[in-house]
Parts: sequence; structure tokens; C-alpha cells
Amino acid sequence: MARIVMKFGGTSMAGTERIRRVAGIVKRQQEAGHEVAVVVSAMAGETDRLVNFCREANALYDPAEYDVVVAAGEQVTSGLLALTLQAMGCKARSWLGWQLPIKTDNAHAKARIEDIDSEALLASMAAGEIAVIPGFQGLAPEGRVTTLGRGGSDTSAVAVAAAVKAERCDIYTDVDGVYTTDPRIVAKARKLPLVTYEEMLELASVGSKVLQTRSVSLAMKEGVRVQVLSSFIDETAPAADTLPGTMIVSDEELEGSDMERQLITGIAADKNEAKVTLTRVPDRPGAVASIFAPLAEANINVDMIIQNVAKDKGETDVTFTVPQADLARALAMLEERKEAIGYFRMISDANVAKISVVGVGMRSHAGVASTMFKTLADRGINILAISTSEIKVSVLIDADETELAVRVLHTAYGLDAAA
Repeated sequence: MARIVMKFGGTSMAGTERIRRVAGIVKRQQEAGHEVAVVVSAMAGETDRLVNFCREANALYDPAEYDVVVAAGEQVTSGLLALTLQAMGCKARSWLGWQLPIKTDNAHAKARIEDIDSEALLASMAAGEIAVIPGFQGLAPEGRVTTLGRGGSDTSAVAVAAAVKAERCDIYTDVDGVYTTDPRIVAKARKLPLVTYEEMLELASVGSKVLQTRSVSLAMKEGVRVQVLSSFIDETAPAADTLPGTMIVSDEELEGSDMERQLITGIAADKNEAKVTLTRVPDRPGAVASIFAPLAEANINVDMIIQNVAKDKGETDVTFTVPQADLARALAMLEERKEAIGYFRMISDANVAKISVVGVGMRSHAGVASTMFKTLADRGINILAISTSEIKVSVLIDADETELAVRVLHTAYGLDAAA
């Protein structure tokens, strides 16, 4: 018998019929002899609807009251799933964030989990009761409800799994695992049986939408084994124990496998980037700091950075990328500081995409970057910026060439599935 945490996303919970299907999947796990806790998201589109209500009520809304409103979506689905399980003859009850409690910091709308008091939850599970927990929400030190930021239910599930020392955390989504790239772009994309925490963290941070970045980081920190599965499987299919999706594991768990030969694990594309170039920035100590310090203070994440070699006049051009959603704010902030920074002109471009190749095999193989650059050059795709890490190479290209770039790179690294 194992202790398992199951998490179901918004598309899985979108309506009573889908909730009934979810209840059937959960019931089968309990009937297999497992202790089960379930973390649920709000119905697809519900959080957006609630956010719009907040904006209509007060454009400058109080984040604490915002949390009260948007946390309601998960409360509805947790209650409905508990009711559905009860109708199927299962012992089940819902546990709201304040009832466990899931303790967070005070950062409303983007809170971080600090601790989960799991004693009552463990007793309930040991007694054969299915615990249904609303994701995305927690409890601030002063007792007010908090939310974890969009996609926070993944983080809730991993945190609960860590708190109850679950054997694994099964994340059910609308895809049946992690693929070498988006199957909608490359029909020959392959599902990966195993991916390391580091690889998944890189893939999530550069555009893969399968898991929230914070949830992967927490899983790596706490050593929680995470499995990605589809909730849209046929009712006659084997249970998750015998029909695995993709397991997210530690490097140690992959030892002895063919990890050494797995040069590239996957390719991700992200069109939510925007490029900013400041021309003729004075080439002096502190000039670059005057650009990026204000952006950091405003919590605007800067990714790729290129500083050209200084010209004879002691000037240089600086290019960097920010999330598209933050572009207008970044431009306004830099315009206000034009005199202090001393740049000549500011140029922005939102029609760009970041293409990344990720794989632990990069640590022991040379030539990954050169293969990427040559492959793109052969197809006439211009590289606008480059960034790297130990297991990732990312390039910025024109957004219109995204799908072509993903397809040719997928083939170049031998990731295409056999026909």
C-alpha cells in the first residue's frame, strides 16, 4: 500500500461529467489499497472569471480581498468532487487551506508555502478517507486566506505530497506526459518516461506548460517523485501504477540508465518574450547597473543580456529580453531614467520567440550549441540573442520562424520518433 497525492487541473474539473470521471480515477486508486489525497484546481476559465470581477469592482484592488475572491474557484471543485466520491460509495471530505492548515507568508496573490500541519490529514487518510484539498490557497500568519499565483495548484500538490511523505505525486493534466517537444508542432515528438528535476525545471522555465516552475523547484528540494499523466484516459485503461506517464526524478534515480547517451531531452519554445535594445549606452562602471537595478526592484525578470564591444567613442549597445506582459512597464521605467542611464535610443520588439534545447547530456558532450547554430543557419534563421546554462542553450529568433526552428532542431538532435 502506498500513500499517493493526486492533482487534477482545470480542464479535468470542467463540469460535472469530468468531475465524475476524475472521481472514478481516484476511486480506483483507493480500491488498489492506497491512501489517497486529491488536490484540485478551479474549473477551466473560472479563475479568469473571478479575476475579472475583481477588476470590475476596483481596478486598484486590495490583494488580500482579491485572494478571498479567486480562492473560491478551488473551494467549489473540492466540494463537488467530495460529493461525487460520496455518491460512488467512497468515504471522502474536503479540507480547505485554513483547515489543514497550509501556512504561507503574507505575499497575497503570490504567496509561498512555509509549512503544512499534516497531522489531522494523515489520520483521516489512515482511516480510509479520501482527502480532497483545494489547490492554490493557503493561510497567512494573521489568519487571512492567500493564493499562490497562477498555476499554484501544482505547487500545492507537491507541498502536500512532501508534508505527508507520499510515495509520489501524480499530476493529471490534458496531456499524457512530457514530450520531447510540443506534439502540436512536431508530430514525431516522443513521450519521455523519465526526466530529471533539473531538466524539467529548465523546460518549465523556457516555455513548457506541463508543470509550474515553482512546483518543480519544490519537488527537487523536497525529493518528491512527480508523475505527469492524462486525466482523459479510457475508463478501462490500467491504473496509474501500471500505465505511467512521465516520472520526474532525481539524477541519482536515473543512474544506470541510458542518461549518458541522452544528449538532448527536449526542445521548448516560448513566444512570451520581448526584446529591448538601448543604443549608445556610456561604457563606464555602473552604467549597466543603472539599467537593470530599477527593473529588478519592479520585479521585472530579465533573461537574455547582450552587451556589444565598446565603440571608439566609449559607447556600447545593450540588448535584453523581458516577459511580454512586462514590456510596457519596462519601457516606461527606462524612458523615465533615460537621462540617468544616458542611452541614445530605445528599440523594442515583441515579435520574438525563445527556442531552447535542454538535456543533462550536455554536461558530458561537446558541440550541442554548434549543432543548434548550424541547423538554424542552414534554414536561414537569424539568431538575435543567446543564453546558456549547464544543461540548456537558448536562442532568440523571429517569432514567425518558431515552428520551423523547433521542427529542424528536433530532427537535428535525433529526437524524432521512429515511423
